[in-house]
Amino acid sequence: MQKALVWLRRDLRLYDNAALSHALKEAKQVWLTFIFDTDILKPLIQGELDAKGLKHERRVDFIWQGLKQIDEELRAMGGGLIVRFGKPLECIPQIAKELGVDAVFTNHDYEPSAVARDESVKGALEKLNIQFAEFKDQVIFEKREILTNSNTVFSIFTPYKNNWLKTLQEKDLAAHECKPKAGQFAPIPKKLDTPLPSLESMGFCATGIEAYLPPGSEGGQAFLEDFLSRIDQYQIGRDFPAIKGVSYLSTHLRFGMLSIRGLVREAHRRMLAGSMGATIWLSELIWRDFYFMILANHPRLAKGASFKPDYDNITWESGAHAKKLFAAWCEGKTGYPLVDAAMHQLNQSGYMHNRLRMVVASFLTKDLGIDWRWGEAYFAEHLNDFELSSNNGGWQWASSSGCDAQPYFRIFNPITQSEKFDSEGKFIRRYLPQLEKLSKKSIHAPWKAGHIELEAAGVVLGRDYALPVVDHDEARKKTLVRYSVVKKVSE
Repeated sequence: MQKALVWLRRDLRLYDNAALSHALKEAKQVWLTFIFDTDILKPLIQGELDAKGLKHERRVDFIWQGLKQIDEELRAMGGGLIVRFGKPLECIPQIAKELGVDAVFTNHDYEPSAVARDESVKGALEKLNIQFAEFKDQVIFEKREILTNSNTVFSIFTPYKNNWLKTLQEKDLAAHECKPKAGQFAPIPKKLDTPLPSLESMGFCATGIEAYLPPGSEGGQAFLEDFLSRIDQYQIGRDFPAIKGVSYLSTHLRFGMLSIRGLVREAHRRMLAGSMGATIWLSELIWRDFYFMILANHPRLAKGASFKPDYDNITWESGAHAKKLFAAWCEGKTGYPLVDAAMHQLNQSGYMHNRLRMVVASFLTKDLGIDWRWGEAYFAEHLNDFELSSNNGGWQWASSSGCDAQPYFRIFNPITQSEKFDSEGKFIRRYLPQLEKLSKKSIHAPWKAGHIELEAAGVVLGRDYALPVVDHDEARKKTLVRYSVVKKVSE
């Protein structure tokens, strides 16, 4: 093969990249491209804009900075990255035809809309006699590689995990060689060699995300090295949001700035050496494969369907009252400090600790009685590491409608969760400074504090901090009634 084009999407790295590796093995000249998909980005440009009419969108900024790194690396090797802002169905065939390539190489994308997009692009390329080659890259095992004894897909995590580990072989974790021969990264023809579209030209502004989330493989590698120095304590600290106990690698992994094979290889090796922290972290990485598998085999989930159809019979809160409760949750004004601090963390940074994702999801669905789909959409809009399969899986787990979900009668108590996982109130104080002077006992439920303590702390409930929007015990009773329509299914 003479010429190949590699279409980057969720694999923004030049190492251990399946599509790039295959292209370098098969073609004498290789180019790379990335398309800022207008079908994805234009819906994001709504709501609050800055004075210049630009949208503050951290993920677009993070991707843009990662692409800039890739372009610089490629130009140092004689090539460059072709970046466009448009529709892939139009841009990919156009670029491929202009370059005169024999094939377009890319890695599988499993979301239903992406599958449909890729089929359309494949059809357009076939009309030009250009091959479209796809490869497994962002998961260890794809949709039907891990099956039950009866040759069906799993719906329960633990047996899936056991089969996953039993199936795993060294070759599944082997890195894809991506070293080019001299001159193999071909110069971009002058007609196609345009600068990266600026954020502003696409309707977005710089967000400063690089100050706390350094982009690209370089940033991801730095975070990985830091985490590996702490991994043996992962199982101890991962549930406590006030401490540095988790990996913080999810956003780099989401955009493929780190290789899933590399992460699993490191975790698996350390697990075999006896690290409990690595064992627990590996389990989290397997959850990621599990949710990818679930969505790939049940694409209806992407359209708002409950995994358990009977749970679509639940009657959620509605009307103005529901909107008011939802707004309080979104803005971190529920009157429950751990919930509110978590929402402030999300709104300020695009990140939320995993324990807190479970707490706020349970609170929205089972304390406020709000449809889980509302929360799913809010997370999709605000999380830097938003991943459709994991986000949907997490919300359906919390609402009990998903596969292998918590039972409907398991309802997190936001106060006891706060007392258990932020006992000193350090995380709460970080995001709710108005409560800083409350005692470590009262900070979890300020409305229970005495008048004298509140006055000494300078806190007037209803002015400085919200009164609880619901009573947890009463809300729990209402939820058990609400879920009674599916009680028999769950038991």
